[in-house]
Amino acid sequence: MMNDLSTRQAEIVSLARVTGRVGVEDLARRYEVTAQTIRKDLNELCDRHLLSRVHGGAIVSSGVENIAYEARRFVAAAEKRAIGLAAAALIPNSSSLFINIGTTTEEVAKSLAGHEDLLVITNNINVAMLLYQRPRIEVIVAGGTVRRSDGAVVGASASELIRQFKVDHAVIGASAIEADGTLLDFDYREVQVAQAILQNSRHAILVADSSKLERSAPVRIAHIGQVQTWVTDDVGDSRIRDVCRERGVAIVEALPHGDADEDPEGSG
Repeated sequence: MMNDLSTRQAEIVSLARVTGRVGVEDLARRYEVTAQTIRKDLNELCDRHLLSRVHGGAIVSSGVENIAYEARRFVAAAEKRAIGLAAAALIPNSSSLFINIGTTTEEVAKSLAGHEDLLVITNNINVAMLLYQRPRIEVIVAGGTVRRSDGAVVGASASELIRQFKVDHAVIGASAIEADGTLLDFDYREVQVAQAILQNSRHAILVADSSKLERSAPVRIAHIGQVQTWVTDDVGDSRIRDVCRERGVAIVEALPHGDADEDPEGSG
């Protein structure tokens, strides 16, 4: 499929695989062509299912395999930072919480560094490394197989440890969100841990930017109605907003250059 692409299109796909996301304006400057030309390239690549369009550019298209973890850090990076700050603000001092795997959940962990008297249970080695040296935060890491690609601890052992706790808050991510509110991921072992986290927390916080509405993944985690709060960026007037309103899910929209905007009844 790659053989009949233009040189520029092949390079765009390669760049997207490295960085996770490509932008129209950046590509237009790189190749010294118009934004319209780049949009045409991206549309053709999306028609071939090599990329998926997102606002202002495109990401690697895959319905069965996730983008490489390091590349995912570059996808909606500013949005993830804003989401991390807004989600951390929902978690009070002197509370207990789960944090699962994901680049967005890591942003929440970074923003929790100044909190005090937290008990954090995580299956995310990266989260543990961010928080374990904080003197007022106790970290418990789930045991099990460490997935080399991203530092996730997955499998039955991790799920069993999660079930030993009942915590105040949970911070979970998702790789994709269907219009009907279905939360999806790529690894069934990771999903098992996420399901255990949801079942053993009093207030579940989903952290996922709006690009997840444009992606697909094969394994069902849960329905968005099983969380109490969704911290995201601007979801606009999409159908998912109505789903959240119907299920009583509060939406907190955290914009990179603005204040978080909370809709306490999920009505937006």
